[in-house]
Amino acid sequence: MEQPAYTIVVAEDEELLLNNLIQKIEKASPYFTVIGKAQTGIQAYELVKELNPDLVITDIKMPVMNGIELLEKVHNRYPFIKFIIISGFSDFEYAKSAIRLQVSDYLLKPVDPEELSSALAAVRERFEIERSAYADIFNPEMTRNTPEQIAEALKNYLVHNYNVDINLNLIATNMNYSSSYLTKIFCQKYDVTPSRFITSMRISQAKHYLLHNPELSIKQIGELVGYQDQGYFSRIFKKQVGVSPFDYRENPL
Repeated sequence: MEQPAYTIVVAEDEELLLNNLIQKIEKASPYFTVIGKAQTGIQAYELVKELNPDLVITDIKMPVMNGIELLEKVHNRYPFIKFIIISGFSDFEYAKSAIRLQVSDYLLKPVDPEELSSALAAVRERFEIERSAYADIFNPEMTRNTPEQIAEALKNYLVHNYNVDINLNLIATNMNYSSSYLTKIFCQKYDVTPSRFITSMRISQAKHYLLHNPELSIKQIGELVGYQDQGYFSRIFKKQVGVSPFDYRENPL
């Protein structure tokens, strides 16, 4: 069976470094294909929306929207897309603390080909684990079902697995559809995107834990509902609810 090619969008503001990085990626692994390149965070975000890649590899320092801002913006809308961050030595420690547990890997400039190869191998291994897990729920036979039945099956899966890392691209691949098609039929049936549905499920359960499980810390609750980084969980919670998890626990709305 032919191995799948996972797709990448690459962002780097210096054109020479951008092209050099793409060449290194192409040599590092036959399982990844670069489908888009950008020189600003905004360009990269537009490509993500258009191309829906499996992985984004981005430099931290870019004009208009930097790599950290790109990471947060993409994670908010597409939580299933993975990231590899590239950093210069001077801002590496900042990168480690700012993006802890929210990226698959972070590499120092100049990017070492062996380290890049190892990082891509680790990402691919994670994809394969996810693909195997999804295969138990979704299989190609589902292509004979109606769009409504497929959307319902996807919803049932999300309801029971909202607290783990969910990759819509791999679910779509296993069902022989594009992720954009799955999103379309899911929206048609439930009037919400799969990503927003996942967020809603997570925040709803987090509210329950905050009110009924005082023994659990904010960090523990975030982990229980699928957010491994407490800071990211708190930002998402406040954006959805209007107050922080701590304030909600003290004064529920």
